[in-house]
Amino acid sequence: MRNPLRFLQEVKQEAFKITWPTKKDTVTGALMVFGLATLAAVFFLLLDQVLRFFLNLILTINF
Repeated sequence: MRNPLRFLQEVKQEAFKITWPTKKDTVTGALMVFGLATLAAVFFLLLDQVLRFFLNLILTINF
C-alpha cells in the first residue's frame, strides 16, 4: 500500500463489481424472515402454554 491513489482506484473498481439484489429478491427475503419469525413466535407461545399447563397440573397434584 505504497500508493494511496492507486488503492482508492482499486477500491472504486471493486465497488462497481458489486451486484445488488433485485427488488423481488429483497421482498422475498423480507417475507421469509417475517414468516419464519412469526412461525417461531407461535411455536414458542404454544410450547410455553403446554409447559405451563403441565407445571400447574404437577403443582396442584402435589399440594
